[in-house]
Amino acid sequence: MLIYRVDEPRLGALRIREWRRRALHTIALLLLVLSLAAAGLALLDRSNAPLSTRLFTAVWNGVNLVTTLGDFSDFDEGQKEFMLLAMFATMLVGAFAVTRLTGILSGDDVMAYRENRAMERKLENLMGHVVVVGYRAVGERVAARLREAGHTVLVLVGNQALAEKAAERGHLVVLGEASVFDDVLRRARLEYARALVVTPAEADANLAVTLMAHTINPRLWIATPGENSLRRELLEAAGASDVVIADDLVADALIGKLARPVEEST
Repeated sequence: MLIYRVDEPRLGALRIREWRRRALHTIALLLLVLSLAAAGLALLDRSNAPLSTRLFTAVWNGVNLVTTLGDFSDFDEGQKEFMLLAMFATMLVGAFAVTRLTGILSGDDVMAYRENRAMERKLENLMGHVVVVGYRAVGERVAARLREAGHTVLVLVGNQALAEKAAERGHLVVLGEASVFDDVLRRARLEYARALVVTPAEADANLAVTLMAHTINPRLWIATPGENSLRRELLEAAGASDVVIADDLVADALIGKLARPVEEST
């Protein structure tokens, strides 16, 4: 999925931090077991080997213990008894690691956190793209045709289901509800965008989006629908470059259809 969630669950970041903290605890415990095992084996070594050799052998056996490689040197009875205790301690640390570390990174909030980090890197390098606001019937068609024409499309939506639908079609998506839509627009890198197409049918929302986008980038080409001539004037005053009135388009199309048989009959 290529979705950036402006209001991502903060629990994901907290879980990541908690996992790192637990991982550090586990590593510290393993190092403690390694140190104690090496020290105990060195103290129990009754051979006549030089001290450096005995210390190296003890560390070697300690590392094999905590890494479970099992390539141990020969032990006497005392060292074997000590190793039984060390193995039991290593098993306890391993069980602690399994119970404390597994599962914590598989939650939806963690997945959202990771996806946001990946999308941040994509958005940082985004340039020359076309931003489409909304992904209902009109927005979906606009985004699809832009993508077919070779444009990189960034879809801005406030609905989870529509965000997932747009992402499945291969578009980049920024998801955020109306209450944080100004943050959504800031994440869209409008300073580097080629154009902005506004598709929702809510007149006031379209006016607000147009005004915010024009404020962010006064040179941005903005296309948006309008209901009538008065709304067109308002949208143009807010920064719209092209206002499309649906009724005018339908009327022109119908007249065009009607003109053909009239011309043919004459």
